[in-house]
Amino acid sequence: MKVALFATCIGDMMFPDAVSATARVLTRLGCDVVFPPQQTCCGQMHVNTGYQKEVLPQLDTYADAFADSSIDYVVAPSGSCAGAVRHQHPMIAGRYGTRAQVHAAQACANKTLDLSEFITDVAGVTDVGAYFPHSVTYHSTCHSLR
Repeated sequence: MKVALFATCIGDMMFPDAVSATARVLTRLGCDVVFPPQQTCCGQMHVNTGYQKEVLPQLDTYADAFADSSIDYVVAPSGSCAGAVRHQHPMIAGRYGTRAQVHAAQACANKTLDLSEFITDVAGVTDVGAYFPHSVTYHSTCHSLR
């Protein structure tokens, strides 16, 4: 299975070890990992601060990097970035974009997952410790109950 690694702008700049570790995890799961070099930010920060129309160029860049039909999944080590691609990209394309941008945004949204979703929902791993002993960290996210 061919999986494209989406590094995210924050991951690339601030947490490169997490991005590298994600590539190792995907490889250990038997994936053919590719890293499209033209990838950039998903635009989540722009949308969240009111600059929705301005995200169209980033949406196009994301689609250019990941729409390749030979890529089965796009995996990000960030749930919020994966969520932005799946929810914000189609919304922005539908609101401000062309028909082609809507199609590209939806095609990419359909195959973009965060790492934990990919591990459990696609790879079928439910006992992560068996695959990755001493490597599991719990992170209380912004989507967790308080």
